[in-house]
Amino acid sequence: MTFEQAAAVPLSGMTALVGLRDAGLVTPGQRVLVNGASGGVGTFAVQIAKALGAEVTAVSSAANAALVQSLGADHVVDYGRDDFTRGTARHNVIFDLIGNHTLTELRSALISKGVLVLSSGTGGRVVGPTGRILKAVAISPFIGQKLKPFTQNGSTKTLNERRDLIEAGRVTPVIDRIYGLAEVPAAMRYFVDEHARGKVAISV
Repeated sequence: MTFEQAAAVPLSGMTALVGLRDAGLVTPGQRVLVNGASGGVGTFAVQIAKALGAEVTAVSSAANAALVQSLGADHVVDYGRDDFTRGTARHNVIFDLIGNHTLTELRSALISKGVLVLSSGTGGRVVGPTGRILKAVAISPFIGQKLKPFTQNGSTKTLNERRDLIEAGRVTPVIDRIYGLAEVPAAMRYFVDEHARGKVAISV
């Protein structure tokens, strides 16, 4: 790996691995959907879900379809044309990295005993995404599906597991652009405005 690729592994790689394996409890043969598949965490998540033996559906723009397919996605949903929550496909696990659908909409794309892992997203003016997360926690005990807000639980063991996946050629960090330290403002503008493919790295 390059130094920039290595720098992307600890946080984004951990989010994907812990979110899918530990929170989502992904097992071989399950159907996993990654909402936000071409982003920094999403590109890791597609590859890790495949490494766990899942059948992966990636939600991305049409422009990034080839990228997520190259990472191992079995199916690609173009969010500009199709809404996966209104389709007929049902998934064992949905890893939501965007937060652009309601809990009800996301649940409609899950099987009756499926797992929804909430990693991030937008929310109201007052509490932001916290309100959505609290609602998920409140209703999860009373329904067949499991709604799990993602909580990071990094460790040396987890980092070593990500290293093993990379050394085995099963996961490759995706770097969109590299900026110098003096270009941090431009990097942040690109990250926010252009919907980066994979990670944006700062070279020091």
